[in-house]
Amino acid sequence: MPKAIRIDRTGGPEVMQYVDVEVGAPGPGEAQVRHHAIGVNFIDVYFRTGLYPQPLPAGIGLEGAGVVTAVGSGVAHLKVGDRVAYCDRPPGSYAEVRNLPARPLVKLPRGIDFETAAAMMLKGLTVQYLFRRTYRLQKGQTILFHAAAGGVGLIAMQWAKALGVTVIGTVGSEEKAALARRFGCDHTILYRHENVAERVREITGGAMVPVVYDSVGKDTFQASLDSLQPFGLMVSFGNASGPVPPMPLAALKGSLYITRPVLMSHTANRANLEEMAADLFRMVGSGKVKIEIERRYRLADAGQAHRDLEARATTGSSVILP
Repeated sequence: MPKAIRIDRTGGPEVMQYVDVEVGAPGPGEAQVRHHAIGVNFIDVYFRTGLYPQPLPAGIGLEGAGVVTAVGSGVAHLKVGDRVAYCDRPPGSYAEVRNLPARPLVKLPRGIDFETAAAMMLKGLTVQYLFRRTYRLQKGQTILFHAAAGGVGLIAMQWAKALGVTVIGTVGSEEKAALARRFGCDHTILYRHENVAERVREITGGAMVPVVYDSVGKDTFQASLDSLQPFGLMVSFGNASGPVPPMPLAALKGSLYITRPVLMSHTANRANLEEMAADLFRMVGSGKVKIEIERRYRLADAGQAHRDLEARATTGSSVILP
């Protein structure tokens, strides 16, 4: 029988169980995928801990790449043998084989392997919607991007460089600062030891930035607001350090804007998904964006992947190999 990770309660990595599962034929509108690689993302931690609720027992993981082994009725855009990748709900990608809705599955170009696909779909599509849909970056602009050496961050550094954008990136260590710079970050800030807003003011000559991309949350939220120029946009797209506490509207001094975008809102429309995926595949295929896979885990060791992720011990992307 195929193996999968299941949880029947929320909590730490210990709640993740490596078990045998029965996988029947896909239902209407579904496809069956045998995974060759599985993506690991911080949102998986949110589901495991219950920050993002879901009915239990349940699977975990939103991202994977593999081969279609069966299709259900009503599925017209896929056939058995297609190489595909995806990142979408419902959770359950931490599995050797699974059935899932066919709608979010996109065909992989010949030049993109399974590990690269699993490492880049959620992170790469996140950068795509941040830079091209949430706030359309223009050549010559300067931005602030938190967690610049993370999986999303390293893709963002390269994509911004390709667009001609100057990036100020925050990182947690000198080693991560060096990595972020290697991938295109122009200025790095050690956010645990430096005053982020003061450094942004220094780097920009007092102009500050028109947009901040913040996936850290509680620990960096105020610094993000303080780094914006008047009419600037705060993009809060994650909370790795914990949820942002409630704040009064008066905190948006300087006529600031704030948004909490979610990838699945953009990809819910199939045409949008295909357009975004094509943009990502072009960037990776051109060599302008390279996907850094730092760690590979066995499916049985998915708990260790989460421990490393929560300890902020990882850089770039991590994948699980079933």
